[in-house]
Amino acid sequence: MRLKSSALVIFFLCMSTTNAQEKINNKYYGHLRYNHVSPYIQLAGIYPMNENDALSTSHYIFKYNKNKELVEIINNHYFTEKIHPLASIGAYKIRISHEEDKEIRTFFDINGKRISNDRKVYKEVFYKDKKGSYSKLEFFDLNDKPMESNWGISEYYWYKNKKMIIEKRYNLNKIPKNISNYFEFGITGIVLNHDGNPKATYNLNQDLKITNNSVGIASYQDTYDKKANHIKYSYHDDNNNLVMSQSGFSVGTKEYDTEGNHIKETHFDHNMKFIRDREIINNQHISLSKIASQKDSLEIKRISLGYLIALQELKPELMNEVMNDSLNKVTVGYSRKYNKEISTSIAKEEMIQNANSWNKSNTKFPIKPKNDVRILDIYDRIATVKLFSDNWVEYLHLIKIDNKWSIINLLWQHKNVKQYPY
Repeated sequence: MRLKSSALVIFFLCMSTTNAQEKINNKYYGHLRYNHVSPYIQLAGIYPMNENDALSTSHYIFKYNKNKELVEIINNHYFTEKIHPLASIGAYKIRISHEEDKEIRTFFDINGKRISNDRKVYKEVFYKDKKGSYSKLEFFDLNDKPMESNWGISEYYWYKNKKMIIEKRYNLNKIPKNISNYFEFGITGIVLNHDGNPKATYNLNQDLKITNNSVGIASYQDTYDKKANHIKYSYHDDNNNLVMSQSGFSVGTKEYDTEGNHIKETHFDHNMKFIRDREIINNQHISLSKIASQKDSLEIKRISLGYLIALQELKPELMNEVMNDSLNKVTVGYSRKYNKEISTSIAKEEMIQNANSWNKSNTKFPIKPKNDVRILDIYDRIATVKLFSDNWVEYLHLIKIDNKWSIINLLWQHKNVKQYPY
């Protein structure tokens, strides 16, 4: 059936409106809000950007339905900074469905296959109270059977008590669990600030009174800046005095660049005396390695030539020195059995054996071998070398571990290409 021209115009207008509406319902963010408190904290994007800018950098896509409910998050975040499990999606995509009193999250890889998230669970079901706040969270496996997370938790329960959100956690046997595997808070009271960021998390006893845990910590408190960067956290006792944490500091401060990337952290004791600081490394901020030193260049040449000298002069000890324990030496060859070209590989132990006996007749090399090594590239702890000898052309990869260079990969073929039947 053919549509009339007016009908076609209406059809394409409707399609354009739908596509435009879909784009309006997509929001792009450079980061997720940091959270080390609880899954009660809402998922939120920070550092908003437009679609064009998102194409050229790491980002998340938040998708909303016509009711302005979040229904999908696509994870295009590829920076390598360490992310807390509660602040990480742990999947390429989260799909979120909404029922009357439930929010259901499922997780997928880039091919649409169901996977687990960073909590190692396959489905999260949040239950809501009459006011729309989370009241319970359950974890399920691929068969919709209840399961425990990698922290041994299967259920979270929340309810409000004065200014606090009370949180309790249980495993599949209904045994209470700590807030995480590495921090001893049992029942917790969570206080949020006006924009939903966690402000303080308290360790509570059965009567919901603030109490010290076994190492004297009763709360940790968080500060966020206007851009929702997590800029400070601190540990306190039940009198709100600063105390030392199990990690050996009382206060941690965090610094960010203009794009919201975490770049530095500083630790202080309970008297705000400086303890240490460190740069936060990720692949967004990489300084090129310094130009290789003359010492490194000479050592790379020595190690590379050492491999040939070990074969020529029957020096297994030298072969052991220059070859990495994970060596993979690959040979380009021809199989008469299969009538085709193949590659074969040998490991370090066989190379040591070759150094012990392969040239025992002293007929494998000229009296004065021509060994030539050319360093093609050095980057910090890795290097690429091209090796020429009377017999072979070879490419070597070297690696520097514990301040010692060694050959970890070796690919070779005969210098005389007429030896290959092609």
